[in-house]
Amino acid sequence: MRVLLAGGGTGGHINPALAIANIIKSKYPDAEFLFAGAEGGLETKLIPAAGFKIETVKVAGFQRKLSFKNIKRNIKAVSYLVTSGKRSREIITDFKPDIAIGTGGYVAGPIIRKAAKMGVPCAIHEQNAFPGITNILLSKSVKHVMLTTEEALKHMDPGKFEYTVTGLPVRDGITSMTKAEARALLGFDNSLCILSFGGSLGAGCINETMADAIKWHTSEGLKINHIHGYGGMGRESFPLAMKTAGITLKSPRLRVTEYINDMDVCLAAVDIVICRAGATTLAELQAAGKASILIPSPIVAENHQFHNANVLGNAGAAIVIEQKDVTSERIIGILKDMYSNPDKLTAMSQNAKKMAVTDTNIRILSVIEKLLKK
Repeated sequence: MRVLLAGGGTGGHINPALAIANIIKSKYPDAEFLFAGAEGGLETKLIPAAGFKIETVKVAGFQRKLSFKNIKRNIKAVSYLVTSGKRSREIITDFKPDIAIGTGGYVAGPIIRKAAKMGVPCAIHEQNAFPGITNILLSKSVKHVMLTTEEALKHMDPGKFEYTVTGLPVRDGITSMTKAEARALLGFDNSLCILSFGGSLGAGCINETMADAIKWHTSEGLKINHIHGYGGMGRESFPLAMKTAGITLKSPRLRVTEYINDMDVCLAAVDIVICRAGATTLAELQAAGKASILIPSPIVAENHQFHNANVLGNAGAAIVIEQKDVTSERIIGILKDMYSNPDKLTAMSQNAKKMAVTDTNIRILSVIEKLLKK
């Protein structure tokens, strides 16, 4: 089996493509893979690092906001669009894939569109509750659409394609450890445990509110364990805020680091998570069955994190707060309520667990094998 995967620009498109490749490889170890990515994109680093080959295409997105700088960018995007079809044909002709799968990002457009025109069975995977424009357009050309959540259909035309809600693959280890085992590793007792982070770069509003939250439960001597990852943007400011408040970065109840390298252990240990609302993060919250306070990033395309978060919010698995409405007082108020009413946390956690798709790998393989038979 020869599999062509196209997706890139962000980890949210790249990691699902890698996960799908590994799912296929687990059942078909002799399968051959080729990734198509954007020239100079993040995928040109992550894909080879994962042991896969990659070919690149010159692509760029169109800027909607009019400015002189964006007009120049759009002219470049048009020039790339003209050449992307030819380059896509070269990649497909040379590799001769049996199937092609797109996971979003600008580069998936010309590759999957050309593969479909050349008679290659094609599928796409949409990670978000609000689909990206590339996948909305490709859904009209491919044989099958895989969705993380059925909510995405509200923004697509399901009468034009077959679809399967497959969920989103999560990293190994997320569900392999009990809360007790994880807390023993971290040195935490059985008190309320909070995990907060804003991604590898961090998030200013989360860092600011968590600095106040840590001061609150530390100064009042509450039985609360707290893990916080402040990310790159908090490298100087967050440790300084803790030092000013007389709080050490690591204590029996507190672990503060720039980056959380053992997310599987931390996620298993905690009762509530405070974070952004990327598709992968939410899939992991569901798989682990964790209550959450979600603060969607307001600067992502189509505000898709807000739509992602509301899927959990509407199911009673999360409290969703838009960034413009975030205050330390509000977050601390919610945490005080959770501290006093653990039954609320239990109910939210159970609701999150009910949402988890536990057989994602099987569903994805089923779609692929169905396309291959066709």
